[in-house]
Parts: sequence; C-alpha cells; structure tokens
Amino acid sequence: MAKDLWRRRNDALDADTDYVEIVRNLTLYEFTWDMNQSLSLALFRTYAVPSIGGLLDKTQEFEQRCQKRYDDTALLLEAPLVHGFDSEEGRTGIRRINQMHRMYDISNDDLRYVLSTFVVIPKRWLDAYGWRPLTDHEIRAMVNYFSALGRHMGIKDLPESYDAYMHLMDDYERKHFAYDAGGRRVADATLALLEQFYPRPLHRPMNVFSRALMEPHLLNAFGYEDPGPRVRRAVRGSLRARARALRLTPSNRRPTYSQDMNRIRSYPNGFDLASLGTFAPATGCPVHA
Repeated sequence: MAKDLWRRRNDALDADTDYVEIVRNLTLYEFTWDMNQSLSLALFRTYAVPSIGGLLDKTQEFEQRCQKRYDDTALLLEAPLVHGFDSEEGRTGIRRINQMHRMYDISNDDLRYVLSTFVVIPKRWLDAYGWRPLTDHEIRAMVNYFSALGRHMGIKDLPESYDAYMHLMDDYERKHFAYDAGGRRVADATLALLEQFYPRPLHRPMNVFSRALMEPHLLNAFGYEDPGPRVRRAVRGSLRARARALRLTPSNRRPTYSQDMNRIRSYPNGFDLASLGTFAPATGCPVHA
C-alpha cells in the first residue's frame, strides 16, 4: 500500500467541510502513535499554568485515579472524532466533558489555551518527529476540527487560523507558566503513570526520555531537572530515526482506536460513554490527565 495513501485521500477532501474525516484519517490511520504522544504532551504542558494545574491537584483525581483519568479523557475526546459531532456518541462525549467543566469556575482564557495546545503541539511534533509533516490542507482541517470542538464546549473568541492559535498558545505560556506545587504534583503523577506503561527497568529511562522532550520553559515551570544536551540529542535523534524507518513501511489500512492500545486499562470488558468521567465536585476534574 502506497505510503502516501492517506495524504492523497485527505487532499481529495474539503478541509472546511470534511475536517472530521481528515483528522480521523490522521489520528486513527496514519499518525496514531504520534498523535497520541503529541496530544498527551499538549495536555501535560497545561499543568504548568497554575490556575489549571492547581485546580486539577485539588480534585485528587491524579493522586487517586490517574489511570482512569487518562482512560476517560482519551475515550471521551475520541467519541466525536470517530462518530462525528452530530452523532449520539459524539454528543454524549462532549456532554460529559461539559458537565465536568461546569462543576468548576474555569476561565474562558484557560479553556481556550488548552484548546490551542491541541492545534499547535501535534503540528510541531510531526514537523520534528513525523515521517512527513502535515500539509497546509491538513493543518486547516485541524484548525476547523478543534475549533468545532471548542464551539461545542462553549469556548468563546476562538482563533481562526493556525498562526493565531500558535500565537495564543505561546503568548499564554510566556505570561502564565510558573511553578505551582499542585501543578508539580499533577505532573509527577502523570509521569509516574507513563512509567507504568513500560517494564520496571525502563521506568527511570522513560522519565528522562519524557523530560528530554520538554522545552526549557516547561521544565522550569515544573522545577524539573534538564537531562542535558547529550540526552536531548539522543532522544530526539531516536525519534527522527524512527521517522526515517517509517517512510519505508506501508500505510495502515485498519484504524487504531484508544481502546485498542494497551495504555487504556480501566475497561477490559467495555465501557459506557455516558458513565465515564466524574459526577460530583468532590471528586470531579475539569481538564485532562
């Protein structure tokens, strides 16, 4: 199967009307691992904003149920991608997200910032570590998809282009990134969960690997030690080597869903979308793990 299968299919679609299908092709078929990694990194970095990380820490969800937080967020966000915004599943997933958000006083600015990371970080990740970068056509579809998600979440004053999302994210981080003890605890719990996805001897190396992918201003905001330029070059070199190898492999013909990944562990017997997440402010959580 030709390696450019999904790029050609996306090129044949309209980025302003078929954006769900384009992003679905990128996420479920062509860049499954890359999109998962980049969106996880996108959400992780939001903990460095004290109003976000501190609030997440107060819910105790990360300390007590980090795996479930990870799983529920992935499954709820995937519902509109797989089934469409107007489907029963898509509406259920977004409704559950909105119900959790409404339990807390979250500013529109914070919600808009989190959404901006969904647009910007995947592109930057694929530019650096993907077997190919996104086309302008696909970037436009990404903007349209996440803007649609934002509208369904009631987020106001959304940017209209990738560059506008990029400037929003970068400016917000320059202004708001700061050390917060609660945000650090949330980040630590998330990294600890990541380590559990690998055999015990790899726990420490995976922690270092993760920190090597963080920019200096993100490391500083969490108070994390920089692993150093040699480690950073080795980690990024390994990801670029992976990208070169992937150029020689055929395109995926079967989709990979979140529940197909061994990282999703809370529901071995299936799940009900309407039952995912939290339902009481005492244990609820407004943003992603």
